[in-house]
Amino acid sequence: MTSATTTPLDALRVEDAMHVGVFTCERETPLVEVARTMVRESVHCVIVESGSGESGPVWGVVSNLDLVAAATVRGLGEQTAGGSAASPVVHVRRGESLGRAAQLMTEHGTAHLVVADPETGRPIGVLSTLDIAAALAEEA
Repeated sequence: MTSATTTPLDALRVEDAMHVGVFTCERETPLVEVARTMVRESVHCVIVESGSGESGPVWGVVSNLDLVAAATVRGLGEQTAGGSAASPVVHVRRGESLGRAAQLMTEHGTAHLVVADPETGRPIGVLSTLDIAAALAEEA
């Protein structure tokens, strides 16, 4: 007989650790504008939408690490969000455990999960590895 191992992450929920709200841009947005948004708003990622002028479906995520990688190739003004975004986006539900979120991050090699509204599918927040670390630090 085996039993599943539980961790402190299993007792915590995504909705308790996530950042509510997202910053978005379109695929054609220059990366320099994405970088400015990250700095101005003190965020580590921007959601890339595929819409044309209106909020479209989530297409990708540009993280601060994506910006650094892009900057090693050429100027950020010469590159677009769509060219550097990680896609497809990994989603998590707000009611999921942080243990499940950590598992998704590990499986997909990502530091950011998009939290989507279950009814509309629109992004309502972001969960990052730093958010999980903060939740663990509070529990300790």
